[in-house]
Amino acid sequence: MEKKLKEKGVVYKDEIAWELLSDSILNLKFSKIFIIVDENTKQYCLSYLFKKHQFETTPEIITISVGEAHKNIETCLKVWETLSEKGADRKSLIINLGGGVVTDLGGFVASTFMRGISFINIPTSLLAMVDASVGGKNGVDLGHKKNQIGIINLPEMVILDTEFLKTLPQEHIISGLAEMLKHGLIYNKEYWERVKNADYSKKIEFEKLIWDSVEIKKGIVTKDPLEKNLRKTLNYGHTLGHAIESYFLESSDKKSLLHGEAVAVGLILATYISTETFSFPKDTLKDVSQSILKYFPKQYFTENDIAAIINLLAFDKKNRNGKVLFVLLEDIGSHKYNCEVNNKLIYSAFEYYKNL
Repeated sequence: MEKKLKEKGVVYKDEIAWELLSDSILNLKFSKIFIIVDENTKQYCLSYLFKKHQFETTPEIITISVGEAHKNIETCLKVWETLSEKGADRKSLIINLGGGVVTDLGGFVASTFMRGISFINIPTSLLAMVDASVGGKNGVDLGHKKNQIGIINLPEMVILDTEFLKTLPQEHIISGLAEMLKHGLIYNKEYWERVKNADYSKKIEFEKLIWDSVEIKKGIVTKDPLEKNLRKTLNYGHTLGHAIESYFLESSDKKSLLHGEAVAVGLILATYISTETFSFPKDTLKDVSQSILKYFPKQYFTENDIAAIINLLAFDKKNRNGKVLFVLLEDIGSHKYNCEVNNKLIYSAFEYYKNL
């Protein structure tokens, strides 16, 4: 029986997702299909896509370089030029096969090429599955400043297949856990307990948590698609997390951090700031800190590092009228957004982190 997509942006899983991909490509009659991959997903994931779907005509493969350092306009220009040279038109389809860099950049490329062509996201990393897969945010970095250029535009569909996780090194699996831990903190205590205590070696338990994280984010995004209020809570830990990630990326004497590694630090810092601002329970702060450090090794910051990171906060997209605004918690599942935080308190948060 022929299946139809419900609406744009819906995340589908398991075999139903692949059946819908086949039906949508057949029914929507795209003039040409392009698949954007990075060097890793070309090597490890592309063959699985071809196994799950037999294309009637051979798609054009566009390969970009791996990593956040290449999530920029320069890469977009190369992809746009390739699309043009290979005869893409407004009836073409882009399939983004990769982690968050590929889906963010590929979605932005598709949304802007010829004022917008269709695209489908197939996230292959845990981080992309539980975060980038939902909500239609597409974009690129400006220099080392995270996600400064972008657009909200939904893909035709998102395919979630956890088989892709088998291709990931362990540190990339761990990186994705940061977003799941964040979902626990902003959603409720029950989910927080499940995520922090899960046995991730058990496939069924792991997959259930992944899907629950997708549903948590979906519930928030559905209520506030344009990030006017509630969706801001998804930035918990990201104000400082993004600044830390950017700083490590641009510093020649630092090893770049994965997104989740930077967000993990940001979650601890934001939770400390929450205890000082809204009396978030101190025993819960201890639990949050210990639970995160169980998965993520401590990072080390000098005074100069901290000063530079604070300076980068000026470029955060949530800022208003020159004021840096944080998402904070009164308790697990009870959040506040648009919270002003002074630099003295940020320094204190780093001091707390250093002493853990």
